[in-house]
Amino acid sequence: MADNFYITTPIYYVNDEPHIGHAYTTIAADVIARFNRLLGRDTFFLTGTDEHGQKLQDTAASRGMEPGAYCDEIVKRFIDIWDKLNISNNDFIRTTQERHKKVVQHILQKLYDEEEIYKGSYEGWYCKYEERFWTEKDLVEGNCPDCGRPVNRIVEENYFFKMGQRREWLIDYIKAHPDFIRPEFRANEVIGYLNQGLADLCISRPKTRLSWGIELPFDKDYVCYVWFDALLNYVTAPGYLDNPGNFQKWWPEAIHLIGKDILTTHAVYWPCMLNAAGLPMPKTIFAHGWWLMEDTKMSKSLGNVVRPLDLADVYGVDPFRYFLMREMTMGHDSSYSEEAFINRYNSDLANDFGNLVSRLTKMIASYCGKKLPAPDEKQEADLEIERNAVNLNEKVVGLIDDFKIYMAIEETLQLVRLLNRYIENNRPWQLAKQGDIKRLGTVLYTACEGLRIAGRFLYPVMPAKIAEFSQTFGIGVDTLKSEESLKWGFLKPGIDINVSSGLFPRIEQKKKPAVEPEKKKTKEEKEEFIDFEDFKKLKLKTALIEEAEKIEGADKLLKLQVNLGSEKRQVVAGIAQHYTPEQLVGKTIIVIANLKPAKIRGVESNGMLMAAKDKNGLRLLTVDGEIKPGSGIS
Repeated sequence: MADNFYITTPIYYVNDEPHIGHAYTTIAADVIARFNRLLGRDTFFLTGTDEHGQKLQDTAASRGMEPGAYCDEIVKRFIDIWDKLNISNNDFIRTTQERHKKVVQHILQKLYDEEEIYKGSYEGWYCKYEERFWTEKDLVEGNCPDCGRPVNRIVEENYFFKMGQRREWLIDYIKAHPDFIRPEFRANEVIGYLNQGLADLCISRPKTRLSWGIELPFDKDYVCYVWFDALLNYVTAPGYLDNPGNFQKWWPEAIHLIGKDILTTHAVYWPCMLNAAGLPMPKTIFAHGWWLMEDTKMSKSLGNVVRPLDLADVYGVDPFRYFLMREMTMGHDSSYSEEAFINRYNSDLANDFGNLVSRLTKMIASYCGKKLPAPDEKQEADLEIERNAVNLNEKVVGLIDDFKIYMAIEETLQLVRLLNRYIENNRPWQLAKQGDIKRLGTVLYTACEGLRIAGRFLYPVMPAKIAEFSQTFGIGVDTLKSEESLKWGFLKPGIDINVSSGLFPRIEQKKKPAVEPEKKKTKEEKEEFIDFEDFKKLKLKTALIEEAEKIEGADKLLKLQVNLGSEKRQVVAGIAQHYTPEQLVGKTIIVIANLKPAKIRGVESNGMLMAAKDKNGLRLLTVDGEIKPGSGIS
């Protein structure tokens, strides 16, 4: 890997305050940036906010505010929360800043002059919430396929970017650069999307409909489409126009860390924009998964959002950072619960790490007068600790470069657990009682050196707590992080050891969660009834599942081939986290047979299966005994 390292988060849309999803991406980027600094790489870490578009204009108006003033209010919340979560970004960009406006207008003019942008008439379906146009085939039951909200039919003249002509080039580029889109199944997902065709991109909005945006330099009656504007932040910040030397230093190493829901904009729109502008591609676009609450994505509209400072305020910032980094495998979804948080904290931090620090420092205080003893002749058990500690650096470097934060943490915890077993097996208290001072000194010194090195690699995840931990040896966190500290024998015998009063006090499990998800405020709903005539419109039939397979790149979806007696159909169902394909084949289920066909993740679905769900999971509705496929339900 190069000596220069550049990582970005998405720039977050300021339609509301940060939630756990924002926090995860930002903390993950921060941890990766801190690791790279720890490894001696010159590192640039960028985050920021996206502040243009229809949603912001409408939200500000509904509150009687100017869009700029509303953005200032929300942006302050992001800055304050990132500060409290100890985020070490080098720059915070706002798309309303002049430096960014200058870059956007420069790129727009360049592409217009080179005839990469043209004016044309558009007729289609528009979702103001996602600020995207959709074709008829994209809609799901007449609604936006992304957010599920109603769309509006719009006919208007706009400017278009010639994105469609780059489809083959982009497919070839992705295939030739396996690190460009990670994980690999996301690259396959993008290629599948491109194989369905690629239209030109509408990149303007008329001021008669939207005034809050960056004005097109070649037509003052239009503003720039929010995504075309927002993506350019990644080249604005490192100095695309105002600092070419800086830009050359950082841009070739760019790594974009994003959520999987914005993969298309980053892996399709963005490369095409860069290619048209004559700029090199970013090194990697890494799409991570979602945090789920009871298998459902956290979202404001569902009212199940966990606000990051709720947990951090109750249990501490660093334990919160640790849980997010340790619990999620980057690229896949992960479920949040407070019970899981407490279990992880007690197991890893209170029991394994914190308890070891406390025991070790207390033994040195009792047996050695708070002075680090000198080691004597080494035995195989001591050498095993030394080998594992020294080799940890190489393991962690490889894992971080491969975006496997959780495994880098686990490798470090393996050393901590090895140290705990080492203490139990060598029994310093017994050595002290026997007066075996030489062996006692070797065991306590070896344990301290191993613990110090483990702490070094936990620093990027828990910077404040490890800074506190470093005072155990009186060396300070900067010394702990130094390259020199990688060497075994860094701690000098005779130094003062400070007794730890408990880095991570154990958390007692509460019956009621200390932090509950933010509840969506709704009016009391009355039970609604339908007429029998309405019920008769539904055609419920039995269906035999003959084939089942996973849909690549979709964590929850399965593609089923079902037999309805007189015909066979394909149905897409979100049940992959509850059933394996093998469990489904041969089951007779109940489906709604007259549901309008829809495309889900680009895969056509003709019908909907019936299922029941509670806190224990999801179960398909089946029939009692043998019955022919296609039988009607009455």
